[in-house]
Amino acid sequence: MPRLSFFIGKGGVGKTTVAASYALWRASQLPKRRLLLLSTDPAHSLGDVLRKELSDAPARIAGRLFAREIDAAAELRRFLDFNRENILKVIEKGSFFTADEIGPLLDATLPGMSEIAGLLAIDEALEKNEYDEIVVDTAPMGHTLRMFDMPGHFAQLLEFLRTASQRDELLAARFANRRLAPDPFLEQWSAMVERLRSTLVSKDSQLLIVTTPEPFSVEETLRASEWLHDEKGNDLPIAAIVLNRSVAARNKCPTCDRRVKALRAARKKLSESYPGTRILRGEDPGAPLLGAEQLTAFGRHVFEQKRLHVTLSVPPAIPGPKIVRTAWPVEGREMAFTLGKGGVGKTTVSAALAVSTRADGKVIVNICSTDPAPSLDDVFRADVGEELAPVLEDPGLRAVEIDAVDEYRKWAAQMRRRVEDGLTNETDRGLHLDLSYDRELLDALLDVVPPGVDEIFAILRISEMVHRGERLIIDMAPTGHAVELLKTPERLLSWTRMLLKTLATNRTLPLARDAGVEVATIQHKVRELAAVMKDDNRSAVDVVMLPEMLPDRETRRLLRTLGEMGASVQRIFVNRVMVQDPGDCSRCQRTRRWQMYTLQTIRSLTRHDVFIVPEVPGGIAGRAALGRLTRNIWRLA
Repeated sequence: MPRLSFFIGKGGVGKTTVAASYALWRASQLPKRRLLLLSTDPAHSLGDVLRKELSDAPARIAGRLFAREIDAAAELRRFLDFNRENILKVIEKGSFFTADEIGPLLDATLPGMSEIAGLLAIDEALEKNEYDEIVVDTAPMGHTLRMFDMPGHFAQLLEFLRTASQRDELLAARFANRRLAPDPFLEQWSAMVERLRSTLVSKDSQLLIVTTPEPFSVEETLRASEWLHDEKGNDLPIAAIVLNRSVAARNKCPTCDRRVKALRAARKKLSESYPGTRILRGEDPGAPLLGAEQLTAFGRHVFEQKRLHVTLSVPPAIPGPKIVRTAWPVEGREMAFTLGKGGVGKTTVSAALAVSTRADGKVIVNICSTDPAPSLDDVFRADVGEELAPVLEDPGLRAVEIDAVDEYRKWAAQMRRRVEDGLTNETDRGLHLDLSYDRELLDALLDVVPPGVDEIFAILRISEMVHRGERLIIDMAPTGHAVELLKTPERLLSWTRMLLKTLATNRTLPLARDAGVEVATIQHKVRELAAVMKDDNRSAVDVVMLPEMLPDRETRRLLRTLGEMGASVQRIFVNRVMVQDPGDCSRCQRTRRWQMYTLQTIRSLTRHDVFIVPEVPGGIAGRAALGRLTRNIWRLA
């Protein structure tokens, strides 16, 4: 069985760099072993780090190390093509739907593909047994934890399919006193689920958490500890924590000295929360680490804890951009989505935009997080829950963090009550057997927390919060999953149209009628939201990025995607810019030179307003810090 090494962490902490460095370091240490470096992040940047064009097929990187960026749609298509007939047969056997009715629904594209595809790709690599070790560069924390939950969801779906396949068996047991053989397809799927479950928690698997000494990153890492050892029995072995982008030695630079203190504080917190876990350090050289040679050296530095010896890249010497002081923008549209790569400061920018918009007290501002690993509570220093509630002691500034899984479970409980009410009054004996079975079947189905539930129920909650006269600012999940959410309304409309058409053919059945009403209600809500999202006068997108090479490349891809979708981008925020000259510190000088080079290239990206948010020591949290931030912003002239 290959060894599995998962690299997880908050977006923007350098997971991809650390994972690639580890894989190249392992390849240099063990040249006879075959290794696979696998990216499950829908917003891939592995090819950028390696400086190599990657695809869904493994490509040789160095020696016997191969790398692959998963194409979620292609992976799922292969899986469905291979299993489609068996899935349709099982569902048709156990429900009032026919294969012709279910087929289009099975083909409809819904969110959650990347997590399923990631597990399918891992299972495929395990089955082929071609590699000695598989190194997984994961999506940002919230969606990666959802991927680790996926075997449990698969198991629940398997239970539903088993229940669906037993209608004939139950009737046979009732009237012919015999049993049917287990379905081979379900037995095969059961083996896959069990293989994934056991692999994720086996001694041959290891989890490496990547974070930075920044307070928000450390806090999210501490929250991950609660999930990794929770009441559900999760007990994933943590091999090490990598404190990346750290500065360990004082050098009379005020910025670096603050980072030294932050590193010490982070070490202390993490040591207390993860006792006995090895804590490694990754130096911030002030320049991007790209290509096999630099990454191998960085891997040796991190995993052997040796001094970093690397020739750093230097950007071309070009005139710096002209920036001027300006006022923080005010959101004039009903709804604004804040998008960007993980860790670029979307939550901070969203909160500052909300505070700025609310400043004159004339309009109510609601801020909503759709990220499975939200941090509005960190930036507002308040307990932000599942219902809109005031923050910063202002009744007109309200925040909410959507717990999509909890939203789904509430909805499922409501549907159960409706099913119970619809079935309990039937008295015919033969019909009673079928209806009792239908209740069991629907119970099993409602136990399945569907992939992409975040995006679906986030869209439904957002639709309830859009009110004329108020402003809604949506702090999105990292890029790949945020784009999926923006596509969700159209996908849901297509899916509900097909489902309503399917239910109409069975409208004589009470269950079909009740389900039809529910689906029609969802369709109405989503249609209204889709209309707002398509109207440039009512909604827009703000993009947040860092002045660094990798976020710059991902932002270019994001802008292209948004353009293809017809989304209206109104502003770009470049966060954590060293506006002032850093003095004599060589590290800070390198950092600022790269930042100015990136800013200069942004003009080729867009004609939209580009706002420059200065770097703030210690991060932004609380009313006073947000107030200071909203009085300090620049703009590319």
